[in-house]
Amino acid sequence: MEEHRIIPPGLAKGADAGGAPTLPSGRALSANIVSTDIKGAKPKDEVKVRYETCENRNTDCAGTRAGCITESGDPNYFQPPTITYVSVNDGPWQNSRTTCGVADSVTIDQGPGRPPLVVPIQAPPVPTFAQIQTAFKELPFSKPTVSVEPKGMKTLTNFTTYYAATWPEDTGLEPGETSKPVKLLSWTIDFKVDAQDYRYDFGDGTHSEWTTSPGGTHLDGDITHKYTKTGDVDIKVDARLTGRYRVNGGQWQDIATTADLQDEPVDTLAVVGTKTRLTADEG
Repeated sequence: MEEHRIIPPGLAKGADAGGAPTLPSGRALSANIVSTDIKGAKPKDEVKVRYETCENRNTDCAGTRAGCITESGDPNYFQPPTITYVSVNDGPWQNSRTTCGVADSVTIDQGPGRPPLVVPIQAPPVPTFAQIQTAFKELPFSKPTVSVEPKGMKTLTNFTTYYAATWPEDTGLEPGETSKPVKLLSWTIDFKVDAQDYRYDFGDGTHSEWTTSPGGTHLDGDITHKYTKTGDVDIKVDARLTGRYRVNGGQWQDIATTADLQDEPVDTLAVVGTKTRLTADEG
């Protein structure tokens, strides 16, 4: 199956263009012939297009790159020199042309004595960056629970209790994991999940501020709380996730959005008092 190139609208295609996905060098992309009255390459024929970034290994590439930078006017936001190859009906790949960025047409060799045929091509639909961000938010994320120390879901009043966010061993995605490939308008998108921050609800009407800390035990934990009243309290941890994405195996890029998890599990913590017993001094 041919893979596709994605460039969100409004983003430059240069190597240093910030948010623009990179060109998967040497990977095949599909394209459709626009014209319907073409001789030699009929509309029903299958035209495959492969793009490769022109490297600075020869004079032609270096000269084309300089021209692309001049055309853009900004060395950080330019469309890189790109070589276009074309194959008709699974025939041999032919070098069609070198352009600044992806070409909007291909040239087909019609054989000896016949002029080459220039065919406009229509790129497949391109998802917007907003659609990629929405796809990230709709991933099947896991939901963290809060663990406490002392263990046993029981603590004492006026005693330092430690909290930690714990991710379950289930099929959902958690920080540090990579999603299965997601198809979005024929493009293949992968997502890496990162934790953005947590907020711990202590169940007594108070909660922590949003923090990047996952908490811990009394040896290394920095999320703590002291209860002043006895009783059962419902505790939980809210989590917000962010991450990165890549297109067709390209470079990883910041997703620049947040998935705010909802309905995280609630656990009940028992808060009990302490008793002081006076004893006579035996002397």
